[in-house]
Parts: sequence; C-alpha cells; structure tokens
Amino acid sequence: MTQTQWRRRVFKPVGWLACLTPAALLIYNGFQGELGANPVETITNTTGIWTLRLIVATIAITPLRWATGLNQLINYRRVVGMFAFFYGTLHFLTYFILDHQLEFSGLWADVVKRPYITAGFTAFVLMIPLALTSTTGWIRRMGGRKWNLLHRLVYITALAAVLHYFWKVKLDATYPIYYGIGVAVLLGTRLWRNYGPKPAS
Repeated sequence: MTQTQWRRRVFKPVGWLACLTPAALLIYNGFQGELGANPVETITNTTGIWTLRLIVATIAITPLRWATGLNQLINYRRVVGMFAFFYGTLHFLTYFILDHQLEFSGLWADVVKRPYITAGFTAFVLMIPLALTSTTGWIRRMGGRKWNLLHRLVYITALAAVLHYFWKVKLDATYPIYYGIGVAVLLGTRLWRNYGPKPAS
C-alpha cells in the first residue's frame, strides 16, 4: 500500500466521523432532553453554524494545499462540501418545517421582508447546484473549465452565509465578522493566485 492510499484510508473515515459528530451530538442531546428551553432554536443555530464552518473549510482546502504542497487534500474537499450541504439542508428544513409548518406563503414572506432570511435562502439555493454537480460524472460531462466556473459559486455562497449570520445576530457580531474576514482572506488568496503578478521564470 502506498503512502497516499494509506492516508486516504485513514483520513477519509476520520473526516466523515468529524463531520458527523455535530449531528450525532444533536440527536444524543435531543434524546437526553438537553436541547435547552427552545430546542428548535438550538437545532437551527447548531446546523447553521456548522454549515458555515464547513463552507469555510471547503474553500480553505485549496489554499491549504497550495501552502503545504499536500495535493491529496483535494480528495477531501468534496466530502466537506457535501457535509456543508447536509447541514445546510437540515438548517433549512428545521426552519421550514418546525417554524413554518411547510407553509410556502410564510417562507416567501420571510425571504422578501427579512434580509437575513434572504441571505440565508440565497446561500442554500446556491448550494444545490454545487451539491448536484459534485460527482466525477458531472465533472466529466461539464468539462473541467465549466465545472470550475460553476463551483466558484461557493464563494458567493460563503459571503451570503456570512451575511445571514451577521444580520441574524442582534448584539454581538464578533463571530460573524471573524468568519467574514476568513472568507475575504481565502477569496483574496485565490484572486491573487489567479490574477496577481506571476513570478519571473
């Protein structure tokens, strides 16, 4: 077994376990009755923050690969991205089912009238094509260039998710600002890599 194969066999299960842990803890705390005075709010906040964290982790993988030279890191970007979509879906369904009882009229009214819902809904909708086209088959069908262009939507998704978080909090915006700075740095890194001055040969 090569070192690359060994790393893949070890780190992929570890990555899956790490990504599933927040959901497992939510389920465990739910059965224990330890979701606080407002369980719906706890579930909504937990799934929302993990969606944002995993989105940021997804866009951090490529710069980390550039910095470390560990090209194998790219193998984990798809898994992290799919878990971001998984938590984003749980976040949306918690809001739509438990807050709005599947009423589309109430959902649409929130999207139109409440900016933080508009931003969050935008982020979720943009994640759908990213998730649907994340397979090797779609990369082959679309061609690498078109696929890469489409998947740059992840940066708009990240910015919308940060805005959603920033507009949702009412008193302390410290953490949303931290996430916003992180996304800006990662986006700036990619722009510099693609469009900045090239080193002399």
